[in-house]
Amino acid sequence: MIVFLFISSILLIVYTYFGYPVSLFLAGFFRNKDVKKASVSPYVTTIITAYNEEEKIQEKLENTLSLEYPRDKLQIIVASDGSTDRTNEIVRDYRKHGVELLEIIERKGKENAQKEAVKQAKGDVIVFTDVATMLNPEGLKQIVSNFADPSIGCVSSEDRLIGKDGKPCGEGFYVRYEMWLRRLESKVNSLVGLSGSFFAARREVCQDFSDEMQSDFRTVLSSIKLGLRGISDPHAIGYYQDVADQKHEFDRKIRTVLRGITVFFRHLEFLNVFKYGFFSYQYLCHKLLRWLVPVFLFIAFVSNAVLAWKSLLFFMLFIGQLSFYCLAILGWMRGSSSSSGLMKVPMYFLTVNASILVAWWRYLSGHRVVIWTPSER
Repeated sequence: MIVFLFISSILLIVYTYFGYPVSLFLAGFFRNKDVKKASVSPYVTTIITAYNEEEKIQEKLENTLSLEYPRDKLQIIVASDGSTDRTNEIVRDYRKHGVELLEIIERKGKENAQKEAVKQAKGDVIVFTDVATMLNPEGLKQIVSNFADPSIGCVSSEDRLIGKDGKPCGEGFYVRYEMWLRRLESKVNSLVGLSGSFFAARREVCQDFSDEMQSDFRTVLSSIKLGLRGISDPHAIGYYQDVADQKHEFDRKIRTVLRGITVFFRHLEFLNVFKYGFFSYQYLCHKLLRWLVPVFLFIAFVSNAVLAWKSLLFFMLFIGQLSFYCLAILGWMRGSSSSSGLMKVPMYFLTVNASILVAWWRYLSGHRVVIWTPSER
C-alpha cells in the first residue's frame, strides 16, 4: 500500500506538469483550432484598476496613451479602488487626454472595481490591465486583432517577467512554462485562465462580472457558456518586474488560489464532459489537479520516508527529495535577488505549492472573499 501511494503520488505530479501538456500536444494532431486574425478596429474600452499607485500611475497612463490604436475608438477608464494617496489627483491631470477617472470611495477589491468600470464601458471589446504592466506600442492592436475570429470570446496576453537585475527569476521560469501551456491549450481548444494583468474580452462576455470571483478565470467560463473560447496571443505581451517583497507576494499567491478555488467549486457544471466536451478535461487537469499537487507532494514525501529504509533505490529517491527542498529553503532564506538559478526554480516551486496549501486551508475554513492589494515591484 505504501509503495502504491508513493508511485501514485509521483505519477500524478508528473502527469499534472508534463502528462497534461503532452496530451494537449498529441490532441493537436487531431484538433487544430487556428485563430483567424485580421487588422480590425472596433471601439475599445481599456480599464486600468488602481489602488494607491501614485508612484506608477503616470508611467502607466503615458504607456497607454502611446499605444498604436485609433484615438477616436479608444476609451480609457482608471478604476481607482478607494485610493487614499495622490493616484486620483494624477489621473485627473490626464482628463485633457481623454482619460476617465472612476473614483470608488469604499475599497472593495479589484473585481468590484472592474465590475463598476464595465458599467461605464462603451467598447465592443473591453481590455483589462494592471498599473504595473507595460505594453508594447502595438500590444493593443495585437490583442484586438483576435476578435476578427467570431469564435473568440476572450484573449490573454503572454507575460514577460524579469528580476531587478534584468535576468529571469524563479517565477520567470514558471511563467514561461505557463505561457507554453497556454499556447498548447489555445491550439486545441481554449484556455482555462487568462493573465490577470492584461486580457481582453467581448462586451457580452463581461456582462455577469462578479465582485466575489476572479475575473481572469470567470471570463473564460463566461466565454465557454456562450459557445466561445479563450486563447493566448504570443504577440500581445505584458511586461512586469519581479516583486520587491516576497512575503507580500506569497500572500498574493494565496489570495489568487483562494479566489480560483472559489470560482471552481461554484462552477462544477464545467466538469460535465457531455456538455462541455474537451474543456471539462482541461478544467480538471489545469485547475483541480494543479491545486492538488501539494497533497501529492506530501504523500510522496511521507511514503518515501517510510520506504527509504527498505531499499537503496527508495533511499536515494528520498535523498533527492530532501536535497530539492533544502535548495528551495536555502533560496528562500537568501532571497530571490541573491539566489542562484539552481535555487530559484526549487524555491518558486515550493513557494507556489505552499501558497496553494494555505489557500486550501482557508477555503475549507470558510474564507471566500478577499481584498486585492497590488504587489510592490
